[in-house]
Amino acid sequence: MENNPLVTGEKGRFDLVILGSGSTAFAAALAAQAMGKTAVMTESRAIGGTCVNRGCLPSKNLIEAAKLVFESRSPRYPGLTANGGLKVDFAALVAQKDEVIRAYRDKKYDGLIGGQIGIAEGHVRFVDPHTVRVGDKRFTGDRILIATGSRPAIPEIPGLADVPYLTSDLLSHAEDGELRELPGSLLIVGGGYIALELGQMFARFGSRVTILARGKQLLARGYEPQLGRAIGQVFEQEGISVIPNATVADVRQTHDGVLARVRVGEEERALRAERLMVAAGRRPNTDDIGLDAAGLSVNGSGEVEVDATLRTRAPHIFAAGDVIGTLHESQMATPVGARQGGIAAHNALNGNDLRAFDGRVIPRAIFTDPQIGIVGMTEAEVIQAGHRCWCTTLPMEIVPRAGAIRDTRGLIKMVADADSNEVLGIAMVGANAAEVIHEAAMAMRFRAKIEDFVDLLHVYPTMAEALKIAAIARTKDPWKLSCCAE
Repeated sequence: MENNPLVTGEKGRFDLVILGSGSTAFAAALAAQAMGKTAVMTESRAIGGTCVNRGCLPSKNLIEAAKLVFESRSPRYPGLTANGGLKVDFAALVAQKDEVIRAYRDKKYDGLIGGQIGIAEGHVRFVDPHTVRVGDKRFTGDRILIATGSRPAIPEIPGLADVPYLTSDLLSHAEDGELRELPGSLLIVGGGYIALELGQMFARFGSRVTILARGKQLLARGYEPQLGRAIGQVFEQEGISVIPNATVADVRQTHDGVLARVRVGEEERALRAERLMVAAGRRPNTDDIGLDAAGLSVNGSGEVEVDATLRTRAPHIFAAGDVIGTLHESQMATPVGARQGGIAAHNALNGNDLRAFDGRVIPRAIFTDPQIGIVGMTEAEVIQAGHRCWCTTLPMEIVPRAGAIRDTRGLIKMVADADSNEVLGIAMVGANAAEVIHEAAMAMRFRAKIEDFVDLLHVYPTMAEALKIAAIARTKDPWKLSCCAE
């Protein structure tokens, strides 16, 4: 990619200089290209950023493999015999994962490199408000977009600097941090979505997994409390140890792994494992790109502050994706960054008809098994916003499809304004929740009411009927419905 003439030649000025090459940067580059503008992206690691190389795609590839292993050993149907299940060759799984990522990345970028878009490889820093340096090259932009993404947050734990530990980057494609051997045991610090997805995955491959959650349960912050309790029950059934209210006092390396001293209430425990993983969230990559040279700074959370049009206080500099954190209802998620990248490029290069990012309806999913789907506000957020709240929580066993496939794990919760009946939030744990949540998101985008979910014809039997059944509970007893949920 260094052979790109836009990068190696004399031309160092672009319509848009983009710091980063992930989903946000990529969307911005495509928008610039569509507008007939030149742009350059920068990248210090593998081209494509976190999602394609270390996050979304590699993790979901291996999570699905782990699900096959689990189901082969624990069939849900009487009459199916496990016979020991599938055997796991972890190194081979990693190799096929790398090939999937390589093929996807090559296909995605082949049509972009060259022409109006360049990629400069190396660490990027601002030299002045219009210029960045990447290695020994300088690039000047009439407009600049900061889209450097985020990285795993590392808490201050005594002894951690002297202990080899894993982060979500363990799934890195073709990098030194890539994990190629399955650990016999794994201690995970954190109780959020990363800890849940990777913890269950490793447990299903055969690792003995212990999760240390700082809160009183899994998913203790920003989620409906029922979600963490429901997935916690699943983990208990699968033999995954979850320790709530846990604080790591210190860690140290031993001859056979790692030893952690953990405070649980008034009690102190010594926990040993072959490997340690830190899954304590993510933080914006804004601390080593020379923002001061551009006349910019960050807030206390490390976020680049922007207005609703994603413009910083420097009128020609925009920021989007994980670097703005949760500002303006944003979330650290790949589709959010991609949407913002396109908006930022349009606003930077068009100058007219400025667009604002709308974060009111953002569907999210956690790819545990069963999956978790979320969109909109929680019950607590609805009440805090001043609404008179109506809500219902129903177990998945009430959904005919769940019974038909013998997987009744989970629940659905619907939250609405009790006066207008507008649905304000949906949270779901259940089979295919990551797919079902899109119906809720589309409905909420157009401010659907409870009765709209009831009136919509649903295919029978499907997991999406859970939305209809929850809505029916506003006026009827959902346990007394006919087989077609009418």
